Amino acid sequence: MTAITRAAFALLLFALSFAFPFTARAQLTIEITGAGANRIPIAVADFTGAPGIPRAVSMVIRADLARSGLFKLLETETPLGENAPIDFPGWKTRGVDALVTGSVTPAANGRYEVRFRLYDVQKQAALGGLVYLMTEQQGRTTGHRIADYVYEKLLGEPGVFSTRIAYVVKSGGRFELQVADADGMNPQTALASREPIISPAWSPDGSRLAYVSFESKKPVVYVHSLASGKRQVAANFKGSNSAPAWSPDGNRLAVVLTKDGLSQLYSVNADGSGVTRLASSSGIDTEPRFSPDGQFIYFTSDRGGSPQIYRIPASGGDAQRITFEGNYNVSPRPSPDGKNMAFVTRNGGRFQLALMDLATRQTQILTDSDKDESPSFAPNGRLILYASEIGGRGVLASVSSDGRVKQRFSVQAGDVREPAWGPFFK
Repeated sequence: MTAITRAAFALLLFALSFAFPFTARAQLTIEITGAGANRIPIAVADFTGAPGIPRAVSMVIRADLARSGLFKLLETETPLGENAPIDFPGWKTRGVDALVTGSVTPAANGRYEVRFRLYDVQKQAALGGLVYLMTEQQGRTTGHRIADYVYEKLLGEPGVFSTRIAYVVKSGGRFELQVADADGMNPQTALASREPIISPAWSPDGSRLAYVSFESKKPVVYVHSLASGKRQVAANFKGSNSAPAWSPDGNRLAVVLTKDGLSQLYSVNADGSGVTRLASSSGIDTEPRFSPDGQFIYFTSDRGGSPQIYRIPASGGDAQRITFEGNYNVSPRPSPDGKNMAFVTRNGGRFQLALMDLATRQTQILTDSDKDESPSFAPNGRLILYASEIGGRGVLASVSSDGRVKQRFSVQAGDVREPAWGPFFK
């Protein structure tokens, strides 16, 4: 790889997120552009109770299930409490397979009790239900939790509606690291800076974010507590400090440092102590990611002449090349179950999201866009969040691991980049 090509490669990995103009900041909005092949017909009745709150909870449940692309939401007309008699033949005639009913009633200390029940219409049987206590401000959170319950009961895998996402927004000369619900609502700014912020990474327990900030006029890795807002430096060595990735136990970070020359892989404790070099090469090694079992670290390197994906034991050692098709494969992201790997490949001049079966090495292109980057798996492995460019503007998008369900998250008249999907709600 020539010096010019190598420099271009490094710049792409390090700063592509801010190569496009940003003009405004706003809440993310979602456009669903695809759906699963066999959607489950479901009806979510308006919950009964005091005006306003019950309907708001029901609407969150409907929106979550519809957004998954795996459910076909059918209209309901009458509110139904969790103990209301169910006209199973009537619902079956309307083509409904599953039905959700519920109620919201006042409880002690200004809180509300939310009860719901899920029915299998075809079998004319209740599948279960739960009771939640919430404040009026927790209606969206409760709706997400109910949607997760319904999703898991009907599909046999955990839902991710209660999880959060992180991303970076730039407005004018201001960069903001934001955290929002998985549907893009309720954005909160974790960090604002006049200098770039890149590479946010969630700790396994969802309590901290590691990221790279340029506020010291150079890239420095920080670990940021979301509860307290306090942070500490994890890597601030000579040269560049970048690309943090958490170990599955949350104790260490894999990082990329240039303190000894070219970009190379190191590990460091979350408090910045115990820095250890993991690999040595004559090229650029970057973008590390731990395997879910903590046994390996996947990374991007041009050590073979072109950017490809490799892996090494988590304690360091010899590298094994993973990608061989094409001359540009970057940004490895192992799936939560460790069976697949999402990455960005150059395909006919287009940078697209791909998925590899790690057992068979078979690869599928999941997107039809041109400038995909920064893939991040949902914690159940069903969806992959990534950044792209559409109509000359940066957006976030997601695609299911089978390529069928597609969504687009955008900010009106502005750009968002560097997405990271958080772990399951705890």
